[in-house]
Amino acid sequence: MSNGPPESEGDKEADEHPFDHMPYYNDTVMICRHLRSGQKLFSEGNVVILGDVNPGAEVIAGGNILVMGSLRGLVHAGAFGDETAVVSAYRMNPTQLRIANHITRPPDGENVDVSIPEVARIRTDKVVIEKLKL
Repeated sequence: MSNGPPESEGDKEADEHPFDHMPYYNDTVMICRHLRSGQKLFSEGNVVILGDVNPGAEVIAGGNILVMGSLRGLVHAGAFGDETAVVSAYRMNPTQLRIANHITRPPDGENVDVSIPEVARIRTDKVVIEKLKL
């Protein structure tokens, strides 16, 4: 029982950790290097990259994508239609970001260089990018 005012649905959604409702994937691929232009990586499960994803590189995963570096290429999480999949990176600036069948890219003319960990996920049927709360 709570002593405070009741939480609205929006408050609950904002407080949810992005990794709370992720499905379990048996296969997780870990890459310990940078991906350069022209390189493609595909996994039926999750992908963890200890390095950067440079422009022209592509990462496609049936599950989640975690980039422990700069994300400046194309990523597609939840490639088989999983709308609970997330993309997280230390520096998120992809040329294109897809989750399931949702696609987003940076606005034309803007070069946002945020140096904080962020997470992209589906909320209310669109891709949103938020500061990663640990």
